[in-house]
Amino acid sequence: MVYSCSLFHSSLASKSNFPLLHHRNHPKFNRPAPIVISCSSSSTFDPSSTTSSSNNNTPSPQKNRRLADENIRDEARRHRSTAKNTLSAKYVPFNAGPDCTESYSLDEIVYRSRSGGLLDVQHDMEALKKFDGAYWRELFDSRVGKTTWPYGSGVWSKKEWVLPEIDPDDIVSAFEGNSNLFWAERFGKQFLGMNDLWVKHCGISHTGSFKDLGMTVLVSQVNRLRKLKRPVVGVGCASTGDTSAALSAYCAAAGIPSIVFLPANKISIAQLVQPIANGAFVLSIDTDFDGCMKLIREVTAELPIYLANSLNSLRLEGQKTAAIEILQQFDWEVPDWVIVPGGNLGNIYAFYKGFKMCQELGLVDRIPRLVCAQAANANPLYLYYKSEWNEFKAVKANTTFASAIQIGDPVSIDRAVYALKNSNGIVEEATEEELMDAMAQADSTGMFICPHTGVALTALMKLRKSGVIGAGDRTVVVSTAHGLKFTQSKVDYHSKEIPDMACQFANPPMQVKADFGSVMDVLMKYLGDKAPKH
Repeated sequence: MVYSCSLFHSSLASKSNFPLLHHRNHPKFNRPAPIVISCSSSSTFDPSSTTSSSNNNTPSPQKNRRLADENIRDEARRHRSTAKNTLSAKYVPFNAGPDCTESYSLDEIVYRSRSGGLLDVQHDMEALKKFDGAYWRELFDSRVGKTTWPYGSGVWSKKEWVLPEIDPDDIVSAFEGNSNLFWAERFGKQFLGMNDLWVKHCGISHTGSFKDLGMTVLVSQVNRLRKLKRPVVGVGCASTGDTSAALSAYCAAAGIPSIVFLPANKISIAQLVQPIANGAFVLSIDTDFDGCMKLIREVTAELPIYLANSLNSLRLEGQKTAAIEILQQFDWEVPDWVIVPGGNLGNIYAFYKGFKMCQELGLVDRIPRLVCAQAANANPLYLYYKSEWNEFKAVKANTTFASAIQIGDPVSIDRAVYALKNSNGIVEEATEEELMDAMAQADSTGMFICPHTGVALTALMKLRKSGVIGAGDRTVVVSTAHGLKFTQSKVDYHSKEIPDMACQFANPPMQVKADFGSVMDVLMKYLGDKAPKH
């Protein structure tokens, strides 16, 4: 492939059937050695294990400092509880009824049910319900910001709700998650008349997208399967960019081969370079994402390559933790709305699943209303919604600046519909001009977002204009990737080089002669235009 990048021209103690673990001090607790309970094998800090120095001129080691010859994984292993883990999870057919007996171990390599339908990861909710909502809130909060393996990760800080049975030694993590919840003060006030608008920056992650949240779970399970001698040579995915970046990074960290199918000339250079740099075997294929997806499914049915696309429900277990993080960041208060860009549609279900688990286990008393935002050039869910869910038809996705959601036949369509129906949800769409304008408007207020977030912001603006979302509604827009992955689209917009687009918020650089008078002239005009009008 040849790419070019043009620039601008010029109640815890009573739950004693689980092992007690000592954690580092946390501001929520007033006792010197707070005790929390872990529901799985995990690491702990023992205050009595610190060593003292015999040299009075040398500062004493920090309390709970690990041994000199240990790394954080060694330390976790040394402090691991021997108590039996009572939590479990398994694969079941998606949305199966109570009489369904079909299920699979997570250690099996299976992607579809016997009927050909989707699978879901089902947790032992009765075992989880032995601990009340206050217990889970305090446990999850106590792990935030730590370096304790593996709980420093925003995903693995919820390990009991993700992969309860995996050994911490098998986890592959870059301490992903814990992403910023940005108060969009100026954007909300200036463009929407809102004062409680937030943007969840999932793109502030290891590889620059929310895909890290799911990939740490999937690659960790593959790491476990390989140690169990299961027939897994490598991991493969079809991708529009971000999935391949996350897969290749986590596989590289674990020393597992990764294979990536990319649609030729349809992703940004920043997205292409990530799997290449991480050592993935990259196949550039003359088709779109849906064509790549068809091929990878055929290949993984014949070769010992583990499928990493969101057809694999393991990824959703990591992605759902972003919903739990949102609740944590609001001190367990539930926002009114959460708006998520939608392409292959696994993410909207993952957010629903995270919120729903929190409600079912007593951490919160309700869930927010969900909005799935699609690009108008790839909008099968929107069309299905507008038909009042009467008939789903896959579409041929047209080119969109929101390239990661340029998908016409989404794998997780049934999951998305389930999530929206059970959250009183809405589907909206954004044209190319609308999403690019929204991105430019957001950037002008201090954000630097991806086009997919522009799709979500467009949905918000439409729902706000129609009065569906109120001025005082607490609303969270999920930003799925870092804006630096899409600089070319921003360059084209601000250069006004996009055909048939007004680019009304373009801000191109001013060409000025290299002399003081010319510079002063343009500066005086600019400052005059910006001066307060009285």
